[in-house]
Amino acid sequence: MSSVLRPASTGQDPTTAGAYRPISTHLAITPPVSVVIPAMNEAENLPYVFKTLPSWIHEVVLVDGNSTDGTVEVARELWPDVKVVEQRGKGKGDALITGFEAATGDIIVMVDADGSADGNEIVSYVSALVSGADFAKGSRFANGGGTDDMTPIRKLGNWALCTAVNRKFGARYTDLCYGYNAFWRHCLDKIELDCTGFEIETLINIRVVKAGLKVQEIPSHEYLRIHGTSNLRAVRDGLRVLKVILKERSNRRALRRREQHSPMLDSVLDSARGEVS
Repeated sequence: MSSVLRPASTGQDPTTAGAYRPISTHLAITPPVSVVIPAMNEAENLPYVFKTLPSWIHEVVLVDGNSTDGTVEVARELWPDVKVVEQRGKGKGDALITGFEAATGDIIVMVDADGSADGNEIVSYVSALVSGADFAKGSRFANGGGTDDMTPIRKLGNWALCTAVNRKFGARYTDLCYGYNAFWRHCLDKIELDCTGFEIETLINIRVVKAGLKVQEIPSHEYLRIHGTSNLRAVRDGLRVLKVILKERSNRRALRRREQHSPMLDSVLDSARGEVS
């Protein structure tokens, strides 16, 4: 691992807020972009991940889940000014929440550490955000997207869960359980994240819709994991996703009941105040 993909920063303040940077012929400028990468024992995959990351991004935040294979060392060799954050809890959701808190960019991009995501697509996500979207959602099933890493059973499960979310929450997603997304930092103030596992992606998607944020899907191609074995378990994690959907639906119904009862309660209180006066 002797080749460095990006030189260390040279005297410029990497935390300058609002520092717009030139990108390419496709996108003239961008606000600071933070790429959050949760990783646990992904040393062999990181060279492939970092190789495709654009040089113009503001920072890379690597959330290390107590790796024992030199993940942190490899990351620092590949990207000298990488921000390494130690994960204290467990699970992908916990890692992402930790990374979001550490990120300083105006735009935050979620990228997996297994080599399945192409960092060259980040420009499309950022383009959607600077064009007016609040949340740029990667989709393997939008026109132009694709996947090399889904069995027919997983595709069926994803379709069923996606359909449930669309019907229950009024969304128009073509993909649900995909971890390549980007959003403006202000979105975090409107979607409280409170789960620790793979279901974090579904929770984000649901709460973005419930918050009324503007969503644009971005066609994305998912590649096979390059090295190692995924911690994803289709049945177990599918049930956890379903549990999140049911819980969020229940919470939405409870909120509607409170909103419906509030005018009646206000009327009763007004009458009581009138009698007292």
